[in-house]
Amino acid sequence: MFTQFNKIISLSFRDYTHEWRMSGCFVLALASVLAPMMILFGLKFGIVSSMINGLIENPANREIRAVGSGRYDDAWFERFRARKDVAFVIPKTRALAATIQLKSPNASRIFSTEMLATAEHDPLLVNVASKPQGYYQIVLSESIADKLKVHKGERVDGSLVRQFRGKRERVHIDLQVVDIVPVSVISRKMVFVSLDLILATESFKDGRAVTALGWSGDAEKSTMREFPSFRLYARSISDVENLVKDLQQQGINVKANISEIKTVQSIDHNLSIIFWIIACVGAVGFSFSLGASLWANVDRKRRELSILRLVGFHGGKIILFPVLQSMYTGFLGWLLAVLMYLLAEQSINQLLAPSLDIDQVICYLLPQHFFWALALTMFVAATAAILGGIRASRIEPSDGLREI
Repeated sequence: MFTQFNKIISLSFRDYTHEWRMSGCFVLALASVLAPMMILFGLKFGIVSSMINGLIENPANREIRAVGSGRYDDAWFERFRARKDVAFVIPKTRALAATIQLKSPNASRIFSTEMLATAEHDPLLVNVASKPQGYYQIVLSESIADKLKVHKGERVDGSLVRQFRGKRERVHIDLQVVDIVPVSVISRKMVFVSLDLILATESFKDGRAVTALGWSGDAEKSTMREFPSFRLYARSISDVENLVKDLQQQGINVKANISEIKTVQSIDHNLSIIFWIIACVGAVGFSFSLGASLWANVDRKRRELSILRLVGFHGGKIILFPVLQSMYTGFLGWLLAVLMYLLAEQSINQLLAPSLDIDQVICYLLPQHFFWALALTMFVAATAAILGGIRASRIEPSDGLREI
């Protein structure tokens, strides 16, 4: 059995290479169908992926912003932290309470700066190595760091002012800059601090004592704390719309970049439909073309195939003869199409992308896309060859004897 199988492989390959002109025509025909589809899919995948990556890489597109103020307790935040579609959520205090004055020895001015509470997994600080911990560490945005003329590792003086019991009071806190956020992430003057520090500043400005920092004031009346707002980021752009709906159902008015996300998703969906229509038409057309060619090839080689039957090859082995030759065509056609695609990809990205003023590549495929194309090509080629193989298996051994 294995001997016959090996012989069929050998005979089909030798016959395929012997008729190299016809075989080459089949390979070129397949590559001429497959290469344009790969280029089309490369454009679709490259352009849409670049747009989606641009949305994902910009955390602002995954941010859901509260409009107005509300009342959010610790239980609310814990409930949302437990959701799989939420990447990050943290409380926000009142804007007036989240302001600090910063002074550096290198700068002549004092800058009033907004504070944002941060923690691990903050999307705005994903590329920042050090996160602020405790009361004395901060991360500065690049715009305020430039104004203060400070660098990572240096110290700045932070001060807070309040009107308490008819007197104006100011406290100072020595802060260490543990990192700086580039302007590409956030352009505003911003200082990222731990939640502990921002809660301490709110308590101080509300006239309450902060024992850990030695700030005097009234005793804390309640351990239950509610926050007027939040900073919330979805895990992916696909989760934004559902999160917005859930929050609105709770009576929370929010804003998000849903229109931009829907535009990109719509482009992806429409281009996918166009691609698969073209791919299906091309696959069906090539299948019929290859099937018809193999059918005619079987008629042309009727004598040779009948002799194979005569020397003991059964119907199943005979079917393998045109199927294997079709597989050779499929593999070589795919290989030629890949080479044609790679040349087209380089040309498109080097010549077309600069003229369109696009920083990212607009045509590319991942390695797994090439393997999927190979698998589909081999499947289509084998399916189309079965028609000719069945016809070959029905050839009687006597047909060859009549022509000898």
